[in-house]
Amino acid sequence: MQLGRTALMVFHVAAAFALLLVAATRVSGGTHSIAEDATSAFAAHCFSPFLTAALARERLASTGARVDFYDLDPFSNAEPSPVIGRAATVGTDRRCEIAFDGDHTELAASAALAGLQIEGIETEAPLPDRYRATEGTALLGARQLNPRRIAVVHVGTRPGPNGIETFMFVERLMPLEPVE
Repeated sequence: MQLGRTALMVFHVAAAFALLLVAATRVSGGTHSIAEDATSAFAAHCFSPFLTAALARERLASTGARVDFYDLDPFSNAEPSPVIGRAATVGTDRRCEIAFDGDHTELAASAALAGLQIEGIETEAPLPDRYRATEGTALLGARQLNPRRIAVVHVGTRPGPNGIETFMFVERLMPLEPVE
């Protein structure tokens, strides 16, 4: 489902609150679930254009989440990361995805929106036709990264290896042709 401007603002407020709640739990020494750690790591790292496969393993997989990452055209001088796991989505050159057991879509959607806000990725873009909401979709939208780049964010649930799982991904589309 595509979200309207009002719904996005509500999610932004909820996302900021969720991150503050997770941060407060960390400071107080409370225990953390994989969902809390993974969603925080996704928000903190998946929107960074400088995330590499090695850093994804270190910062995302260390939370206990299942990770699917590739970057065929890094923005930094890092080596391209090959597609491992499921096939690359047609028209994309980067995916950062995590999945973990259970239905944690409210937390995941809030964290994804907070991550976008932290990186200043706030300009909506048309959702490409190849992306569709699935039965478990909690958040699906596109954002303009720059005049030639779009990112698509999808959060939801799906069948996983241990029952229902929550997934979060951001895919960067290949550059659009320059407008003349």
